[in-house]
Amino acid sequence: MNKKNPKKFVCNDCCEENRFNWHRLKASDISSISPPPVTIPGGTIFPTINRYFYIVTEDIDLTNGATLPANLFSDDNGNPVTEFKIFNPNGYVNLYINGVMQEGGAYKVTPDSLIISPTNDTIFAGTPIIIESLGFQSM
Repeated sequence: MNKKNPKKFVCNDCCEENRFNWHRLKASDISSISPPPVTIPGGTIFPTINRYFYIVTEDIDLTNGATLPANLFSDDNGNPVTEFKIFNPNGYVNLYINGVMQEGGAYKVTPDSLIISPTNDTIFAGTPIIIESLGFQSM
């Protein structure tokens, strides 16, 4: 706590320039966990979820937007990927930057890359980026 302003938190051990220094994260093995199918009249819907992770290694200036290739990301098991699995039209994609879900119009995910629209922002080194691709198949 700051003695002059007791409500203001000051971190001297883990922060630099008011940014948290993230350590490399690795998803645990959840390959045996999958969402249960949903039974509806006339069939069953099976959800499929793919998540992709990237920790930004250097600041990304978004003034002109940014394109991050799929090969920067790893899957739930920490394995590198070469492309994103996109479920179109029976699915959707969510983007999380620093744990915050982003607005749908702020980005586009193709099988080859994540395209972030131009803004006056910067994604700082150490920031986690997570792409979550969900698809639904009926049988």
